[in-house]
Amino acid sequence: MATAEPRKRARREPMSRVDTAWLRMERPTNPMMITGVLMFAEPMSIDALRRVVKQRFLAYTRFRQKAVDTPAGASWQTDEDFDLDWHVQLTALPGRAGKRGLERFVSQLASSPLDHSRPLWQFHLIERYDGGSALVARIHHSYADGIALVQVLLSLTDTTREPAKGSDLANAWLKTDGAEVARRVGAVDRYMKLGSRALEKGMEMYRDPTLAGMLAKEGGEIARELLNALALSDDPPSLLRGKLGVSKRVAWAEPLDLEEVKAVGRACDCTVNDVLMATAAGALRNYMIERGDNVDGVTLRATVPVNLRPLEHAKKLGNHFGLVFLELPVGEGNPIRRIERVAECMNNLKNSRQAIVAFGLLAALGMAPSQVQGLALELFSRKATAVATNVPGPQQPLYLAGCTLREMMFWVPQTGSIGVGISILSYNGRVHFGLIADAKLIPDPDAVISRFGAEFDKLLYLALMGNWGRTLDAAGADALVPLDA
Repeated sequence: MATAEPRKRARREPMSRVDTAWLRMERPTNPMMITGVLMFAEPMSIDALRRVVKQRFLAYTRFRQKAVDTPAGASWQTDEDFDLDWHVQLTALPGRAGKRGLERFVSQLASSPLDHSRPLWQFHLIERYDGGSALVARIHHSYADGIALVQVLLSLTDTTREPAKGSDLANAWLKTDGAEVARRVGAVDRYMKLGSRALEKGMEMYRDPTLAGMLAKEGGEIARELLNALALSDDPPSLLRGKLGVSKRVAWAEPLDLEEVKAVGRACDCTVNDVLMATAAGALRNYMIERGDNVDGVTLRATVPVNLRPLEHAKKLGNHFGLVFLELPVGEGNPIRRIERVAECMNNLKNSRQAIVAFGLLAALGMAPSQVQGLALELFSRKATAVATNVPGPQQPLYLAGCTLREMMFWVPQTGSIGVGISILSYNGRVHFGLIADAKLIPDPDAVISRFGAEFDKLLYLALMGNWGRTLDAAGADALVPLDA
């Protein structure tokens, strides 16, 4: 009697240290998923979506692999029972299926961890939404960072309704990012090697501050940056901090006109990113005041991912970013002064090595004992109230499976005790704001999101009313409009 052939052992690949760190950061209060929503002008069929996913998404072999974590280290293993129908599902929203219904559905998915016995990603298609369709994508952070995964999702699109040779989204719009990133990347390897030592010293210093002087004597940028990060005070108490639950709430705002955002940036002699982060600070300020929080003189911090590779290389997957601490001056009533303070902080961060140091520390965390991971995660997450991301998208209309991509938004996970995430994504001449928050902290994210447009309108009004012959400053803003008008 013939015996069955033994099943081949599934192929395994070791997981990078940084990817391992993100795999192990998973908590019931903060699932480590990047969640995206794409809205289309026309209805899309599940069969058409599955064809595109099979042809383009699964062209990345990593997405057929699941994460296997052992005390000896983490690895990627091919899923021998891979089931595309499970990963790409058809869903219907109850009732009239409006924006609030979709926000509730996305909130439920953002609160639900992915199945670790399978590859850690899943797509849900709502066939009929607002005259078209909506797609909710969830992908675990261990596969790649948010910048890379946005590029992966965009690789499913075409620049024409009918896919044809050469109609897939070109990378030319990404190349301008390369020069500045290349300058940063040169030191990444060196900082990764120093990361383990720095983490060890940093944890010792946390337990015994007298070691700070010893570390400072060792010199070098990494020592100074680590000291600076550890020396940051904890973020002040506010209604945006507190014990986290297991439910997330998401919401997104009506998009802003990108040219208007650029106009404000020119008037204030700052970047588009400065304008948008100052707008976010103003929206949070007004929400906190309405809920009775005292914001006088309060400055909160947001951890901001900084890309450490050219965007055109992002589709190679993996996590290649550092983190910096950006100040959000929610205690400042003058909207122009808020921009000035955000711009000043961002300029200081651009001239620091904080992002690369954070990358090295993440690499070290990937191999550190779980007790050290937990201590480091809590130490750094206490120094910020939110995670804020800003990803540039293509400024032309795109199509997926023949359907017009109308709007898109995404949220990155929060880490440790952080319970608020702000996401900004520009696409086709418009800027999309999204918010994700722990339901215990912000049970009504629409109340925050609804303030983004009003805050930006203040800045636009001041820019239009100012003296076009000189840069608009805070003093000029005081003369044009009352504070918090």
